[in-house]
Amino acid sequence: MTRELIISLDAMGGDHAPDIVIEGASIARERVPNLRFIIFGDETRIVPLLTRFPILKNSVEVCHTDKIISADEKPSQALRRGRDSSMGQSIQAVKDGKAHAAVSAGNTGAQMALSKFILRTMPGIDRPALATLIPTTRGESVMLDLGANVECDENNLVQFAIMGAAFARTVLSVSKPTVAILNVGVEELKGSDVIKEADRMLREANIPMDYKGFTEGHGLGGGEVDVVVTDGFTGNIALKTAEGTAKMIANLLKRSLNESLLSKIGALFASSSLLSLKNHLDPNNHNGAVFMGLNGLVIKSHGGATASGFASAIGVAIDMAENDLAGKITRDLTNFNSTVEESDEAENMNDDTVVEMNIKEKK
Repeated sequence: MTRELIISLDAMGGDHAPDIVIEGASIARERVPNLRFIIFGDETRIVPLLTRFPILKNSVEVCHTDKIISADEKPSQALRRGRDSSMGQSIQAVKDGKAHAAVSAGNTGAQMALSKFILRTMPGIDRPALATLIPTTRGESVMLDLGANVECDENNLVQFAIMGAAFARTVLSVSKPTVAILNVGVEELKGSDVIKEADRMLREANIPMDYKGFTEGHGLGGGEVDVVVTDGFTGNIALKTAEGTAKMIANLLKRSLNESLLSKIGALFASSSLLSLKNHLDPNNHNGAVFMGLNGLVIKSHGGATASGFASAIGVAIDMAENDLAGKITRDLTNFNSTVEESDEAENMNDDTVVEMNIKEKK
């Protein structure tokens, strides 16, 4: 990274705030020396923590506020009183051009509501979506939406695909990512009318992606495609099911390796491989979901993330800002819309031709 990047942090959001936020910032600063932070929250709690991390000296600006968005606060309540909160002010800093991105581990619903209200959606995007990386046997895949939109129409799914492909090009460095819609089967006849229409629209799209059609739930872990598109209801269930399954496997494996002396010896010999598996499945190493489709970058960290996990979320913010995610989405939307307009014009011309032929036959 050559230029200085400024990230605004909600120091008071999350299960272990502000401790993990400050420690996470120190880890991120060690990885990226040109990084600066604007930290919003209770300065009486933040400033003493900063003295424990000398690497943050001269790279942090603390902005005091005693207003905090609670974990159980409804989005409507957050909109009424949350703009002056640590979360709201961190997002406002992006709006005002003081920060390149905002990161919070706080209330997801409140963060989405405040982000949409303060930053507004990009031209051509009807609804913002929540996207993140999920671990697979091939590495990582992008998945969206993860809960921001419970019900979606075909246009929403197409927009999610466009944003997800831009995300994959930015974070996974894939020039032409493979994209698929999550469905109950891979056959074209399966799924709702909304999914079928989104499938048709994406097959005709003129954007830098390799659209593969449908994928099923068992394909998520296998990493069949780079980008998985679905509505927020299905996506949230799929993500949390995958996280729960990973934890179950880790616990069962740990239990099995401690059942006997022989298994403990085997675990000792396989320690490096087991550590690699643990790191690959650890949600903290894939932490950082992006609110896609806004006029500004906002990153959601897991509420229970460790300091290392919060640093990973900051890392996602850096990648998004450095690689011009918004610019990629805007260009892809323009190309897609021009394709749709050309298709409509061709269809109208065909209709006019049919009308002319009918008139001549009547004569």
